[in-house]
Amino acid sequence: MKAVRFHEHGGREVLQYEDVPTPEPGPEEVLVRIRSCALNHFDIDLRENVSRWPLELPHILGVEFAGDVAAVGECVEGCHDGQAVWVLHEIPCLECEYCLAGMDNLCLRAEMYSVQRPGGYADYALAPARAVFPLPGPEWHDAAAAGQIVFTTAWHMLMARAQLRAGETVVVSASGSGVGHAAVQIAKLAGATVIATAGSDEKLARSTEDGADHVVNYSHEDVTARVLDLTGARGADVVVEHVGGEQFGACLGSLRKKGRLVTCGGHAGEVVDFDIIPLFRNEWSVIGSRTGTVRESELVVELITAGRLVPRIHATLPLVEAAEAQRIIEAREQFGKVLLRP
Repeated sequence: MKAVRFHEHGGREVLQYEDVPTPEPGPEEVLVRIRSCALNHFDIDLRENVSRWPLELPHILGVEFAGDVAAVGECVEGCHDGQAVWVLHEIPCLECEYCLAGMDNLCLRAEMYSVQRPGGYADYALAPARAVFPLPGPEWHDAAAAGQIVFTTAWHMLMARAQLRAGETVVVSASGSGVGHAAVQIAKLAGATVIATAGSDEKLARSTEDGADHVVNYSHEDVTARVLDLTGARGADVVVEHVGGEQFGACLGSLRKKGRLVTCGGHAGEVVDFDIIPLFRNEWSVIGSRTGTVRESELVVELITAGRLVPRIHATLPLVEAAEAQRIIEAREQFGKVLLRP
């Protein structure tokens, strides 16, 4: 089969489109013919070796993907050749204390595609049968690939970690990104008022289409001041922050008393400075979050295929153009997701 691998860490030039052996399914595995693979900034972090995850080289990137069943192991039931499916991006062990407590997103022995498992920048990938879920048809390949991680992550941030309630006001940082555009839609679905921030008017216009009630261009507007103005000096109930850097402090300052900031990323700066005095005087909560549980992933894909949530797709490129797809992500040109098609 064809795959894009890198044999050493570095820039986009290390990505190699090459022939690799096609894997064969074990007794409880499914071989998936990949039809759509979504990119994440995480791919770039792994390639550049700044992700803090050890990788075995050469390596195939690609965390989330969807496709068709190509072959099944002898013990697999419920899957048939050609069936449209999506594959769980991180496979929990189901045995550790967190899995047994229903918090499988914190599994101690989880295996993630693009880290512990070869990813979706390839024609085929293997998956345990319990990590393969049906789609209504092949027309949902792109949406399932584009929506799994960002909508699951945004759902977990808002609904599980921040405990969002109808009628609250939510600030969504970098609303043109994958997690950002997902958070705008989920917050609106939950009955919140949404203030979207982004660095361009074009992305903010798209955020309005996704349901944002107000927009702030952080390239020339003060986020804290604008949010306080829009909320009558009260501040927001919840902030979805996944950028880091200077935006972290700006978003934190836009909270009302007892407000909650939930964060899942920091590509603009992982180490941030902030004054702890307003933190305790206002009883703000800063909440860490990662991707959601298996059940949350199933739920968001169900909502996507029901048309309640809509993953935005910026561009679709052939697998051989993986380097160009990553360039789009690095340049922050996209609104929503960039896809590769083997």
